[in-house]
Amino acid sequence: MRLRRLAESASAAVLGLALGVATALSQGAGNEAATLDLPPPEAPALRILAGDATPPQLDIPAPPEMVLDLRSPGADDEPELAAPHDARGMTTGAISVTPQPDGDDAFLGITVPELPPVDPSLLARPAPEAEPQLARPTEPLIAPPALPEVVVTLPTGLELSARIAQRAEEALSVPRLAQRERADIIAAYAANENRPFWIDGKGWSAAGKLLVAQLARAGQDGLRPADYAVPAFEASDKDGLAEADVRLSALAVLYARDARGGRIDPRRLSKMLTPVLDLPSATEVLSELAGATDPGAVLAAYNPQHEGYRRLKAKLATLRTDKEDVPSVRIPAGPPLRLGMRDQRVPLVRARLGLGASEEPVFDRSTATALAEFQKQAGLRADGVLSNQTLAALGSPPAARLESDIVAQMERWRWLPADLGASHVMVNVPEFRMRMVHDGKLVHDTRVIVGKPESATPIFSHKMEYVVVNPSWYVPPSILKKEFLPGLKADPDYAAKRGYIVTRRGNSISVRQPPGERNALGWIKFMFPNDHAVYLHDTPNRRLFAGNKRALSHGCVRVENPFALADLVLGPEWTHDRLKRLIGSGERTIRLPQPLPIHLVYNTLVVNEAGAITTYDDLYGFHRLVRTALERLS
Repeated sequence: MRLRRLAESASAAVLGLALGVATALSQGAGNEAATLDLPPPEAPALRILAGDATPPQLDIPAPPEMVLDLRSPGADDEPELAAPHDARGMTTGAISVTPQPDGDDAFLGITVPELPPVDPSLLARPAPEAEPQLARPTEPLIAPPALPEVVVTLPTGLELSARIAQRAEEALSVPRLAQRERADIIAAYAANENRPFWIDGKGWSAAGKLLVAQLARAGQDGLRPADYAVPAFEASDKDGLAEADVRLSALAVLYARDARGGRIDPRRLSKMLTPVLDLPSATEVLSELAGATDPGAVLAAYNPQHEGYRRLKAKLATLRTDKEDVPSVRIPAGPPLRLGMRDQRVPLVRARLGLGASEEPVFDRSTATALAEFQKQAGLRADGVLSNQTLAALGSPPAARLESDIVAQMERWRWLPADLGASHVMVNVPEFRMRMVHDGKLVHDTRVIVGKPESATPIFSHKMEYVVVNPSWYVPPSILKKEFLPGLKADPDYAAKRGYIVTRRGNSISVRQPPGERNALGWIKFMFPNDHAVYLHDTPNRRLFAGNKRALSHGCVRVENPFALADLVLGPEWTHDRLKRLIGSGERTIRLPQPLPIHLVYNTLVVNEAGAITTYDDLYGFHRLVRTALERLS
């Protein structure tokens, strides 16, 4: 029993020693065998006590001395008292326990468990002078696991950037969009890293949808929705998405410029139409739209916001809603019909004009009068002659013709500045009236005389800067050429007899009428320097204001009560009485407290607060020119 306990203790000690040996073997090689003399633990003396008796002494001999014999595999089986050691005192080989000869016979043999082979590279001993280094295997001992496939999804903007750069030129091929605007749009995209403005995911973004919706409502403002047709695309077609984004930007720019009057150039229609159009650049439009919460509302705001325009827009909507199918009479083409002519088409003309039948097919006065009224309503020359142009107008349904007239009038509202001015003067040439608005309220409304058809009053906006009391009149070059030079050629005293002063400077000549009662400008004139040399002024022939047709001047606007207007534009410092006291003295220039906007307009159709339309004669044919130009747009 004692030997068994001893064996168990020795087994535990030997097992621990074996594990230490294995660790040492993994750190180095070339060790020599060594013997480790480990003395056994000292056994305690055993004492047994019984009562008060003196305990007898029980001698237990100490265990025999144990020798650990660590031998390499394959060594002799004879027990050795010592085993060879390496420099660190470690041994290798089999382990055996041999009692001393004088002790009890006992032998315990324990074989070191077999360890896995060690990589030789780990056992390499570095050179003495080199620092110890860990050897690196040339190939991985364990193959790396297969990595999962990684899919990276790019944001829509980055995904379409390259396609936008490639397809921008093609997407910008929009009719009537100038090259400058196309270049600005490309620059705007480049500044945005060619990311889309209106595409989100696989279709229009929320902002893009609002923009598309406004373009679809273009007809409500008298524009043509077909000019802003949004392209269709498939959500999976990346090229189509990129092109649609750029095309929508181009259409928005075109719409904004058209809304400001860019569809036609007034100066190409007549040299007397010289408004300065406030056309926005593509950069301005895209900047405002891209940064807006509701780009559709921003785009709509490029249309005029004036009350006169809004009434026309409402009337156009009502006309289209309440449109009635009016049967039209087809009148065959033929030579022009004038008063007194006989023609088989006369009954058809009378039927189309709502007149009763006549006994003879004679183009009588009632027919000519009714036709002249129709021509007036249609914006044509009201001469009562059935010309080819009038014949074409008669062939159109009345509602369709009125629509065209309203749209043409809306177009002329686009020529005006977006801001008329809280205080401003407006002269409606076909109406022969001038109105002044102060702080948004009408404060003055009076009759005026405008230019004759052969010397039309120009249409434009400017700012009134000063007033001249007791003005001199310098005869304009057009009047000088047509009237004075022929008169002077026939009679050298032609100008002097009429109170004019002729001044010659080399080959040039000027004619001036000094201040006075007979002065063509009267006692006061209102100046707003312009290329046409026209202005508002008084007149000595005030009786002419009594007539209904007052197209009588050489182009300037004659005001019925000029001193009342002067009171308003010059402010309280210059009262009516104070101005009157200046009459008859020398010429006096008085500057306005601040420049006052003045607008010479050509409104042949006006809608009042109740929605009723009033039409005025197309004095100079400007309305017809605008309507025809719009109808011919490609």
